[in-house]
Amino acid sequence: MCTGSVSTIGERMLTIMSNLLLQNTYIGEIYARLFDHRPFVQGEINFFLKEFEEKRNDREIEQLFEILENVTEIRETQLDKAQRQGDTNLCNLTGNLEVALRMCSKIVEREEETSDREELLTYWREKRRKEWEAFLKDIQDKNNQVDHAFVEKENELRKYYRELEEKMHISSQHVAPLS
Repeated sequence: MCTGSVSTIGERMLTIMSNLLLQNTYIGEIYARLFDHRPFVQGEINFFLKEFEEKRNDREIEQLFEILENVTEIRETQLDKAQRQGDTNLCNLTGNLEVALRMCSKIVEREEETSDREELLTYWREKRRKEWEAFLKDIQDKNNQVDHAFVEKENELRKYYRELEEKMHISSQHVAPLS
């Protein structure tokens, strides 16, 4: 019995161990798929190298040689020609630039004078407007004074004639009638 139970325990242990190993390998595979990016990155690197080396290598080298040829040609032939033309044309260009600079300065001065004139005109217009308003106010005040004086004089004259009338009525009552 002892032997039978030991063997069954051993078999069970072996079964449990094999199950654990299987689960461990599954966990390892899942971990590798989720967190190990080395195969993907390696594939991308290989693709990039293949694209760069096969498709671009010759084209870029050819472009570099063309640029080198152009630079050499310009240095050997065009540099002297450009220097000669620069020597002959720079004097004319300098003179033209000085004339243009003077013209620009005159334009700026005129613009400043114009803006100064505009400011001066605006100042004088505002001053005339204020003087006109003061004049109109003065005229209105004088008109009001004349109206007031007229009303006072009218009242005085009415009072004077009323008093005269009253005196005449009084005196006519005392005077004998003319027959």
